[in-house]
Amino acid sequence: MNEVILQLEQVAKSFGKNQVLQGIDLEIYSGEFITLLGPSGCGKTTTLRIISGLEMPDQGRVLVGGRDVTWAEPNKRDVNTVFQNYALFPHMTVEENIGYSLRLKRVKKPEISREVEKALSLVQLEGYEKRMPNELSGGQRQRVAIARAIVNRPRILLLDEPLGALDLQLRRQMQSELKRLQKQLGITFIYITHDQEEALNMSDRIVVMREGQFEQIGAPDEIYSTPKTSFVAGFVGSANILRGRIEKVEEDEVFIRHKNGSFSIQRRGAGVRPGQKVNAAVRGEQVNIQKAEKGSSHGLAGTVLEKNLAGGMLRILVSLDNGEEMVVSRCGIKADVEAGDKVWLDWEAEHGALIDLEESL
Repeated sequence: MNEVILQLEQVAKSFGKNQVLQGIDLEIYSGEFITLLGPSGCGKTTTLRIISGLEMPDQGRVLVGGRDVTWAEPNKRDVNTVFQNYALFPHMTVEENIGYSLRLKRVKKPEISREVEKALSLVQLEGYEKRMPNELSGGQRQRVAIARAIVNRPRILLLDEPLGALDLQLRRQMQSELKRLQKQLGITFIYITHDQEEALNMSDRIVVMREGQFEQIGAPDEIYSTPKTSFVAGFVGSANILRGRIEKVEEDEVFIRHKNGSFSIQRRGAGVRPGQKVNAAVRGEQVNIQKAEKGSSHGLAGTVLEKNLAGGMLRILVSLDNGEEMVVSRCGIKADVEAGDKVWLDWEAEHGALIDLEESL
């Protein structure tokens, strides 16, 4: 993925007094599966519409393969879009829907038939050529919409929450199929969703968006394990966020004093100094919990408030002695603590992350 296939340069967009995009910059590589992830209203769909040519930016440029297409018509960009509502023509068969764009290009009928057959094979819908959209399930209609989008072999495929209308089991099945299809075709996929699990499962890189800006860009494990801001830590999964003061900085570790004890975080090149107030994030599944008497030299003191199961995960809510709360997560149903127990919490330095450093400095 060395070739830059798409560039956004200082792209901004407002609707009336509402600034939806605030001068965003992004480079996307050929063959990459990249996801724009964020809550409703953060600017994901507007970004996609500007890339596709359905919306014009107020400022900035869009380049595809190094060519400026900012003001080019949608059909001049080598970009196709798959929408959440499928947008199939109800009066056309599956075959006619998929081959529609080829007919507009005056491709000969035998070639259209061959290309439609290939596209149906890719989405595993062989034999459905003569079906009407109303004879298909939601998952099948989505596959037809994808086949229609890839029949032209675009350089970039945009997917606007394409699985949002499907039930959970079918969504997970389609996630695997989309990833398989993307690798098989080698087409760049730009996918938008507000579903964190979907983004983590499918993407080569994730772009976390908030209020028209990019909060963090990185590989899924980087976004999850080393969030850079409180927003990313809380939005992608859920993390415990702790406020403390740096006691000591070593070459590969930062030691932090908290009101309820102390802990350390692996240093990852951040410009930090002793005495500085910082925020740290740690995922619940990385936190160790054990019954203990006060007096431990490392960890945070607290009391177990409750234990409950959620989606196969045991969730233990702990109240720290200063009133803050932390969540400890475990896969399974067993944990050697009960409500009311005094406990100590700690974790390996590599499992924590310093966040909001620009705000703290």
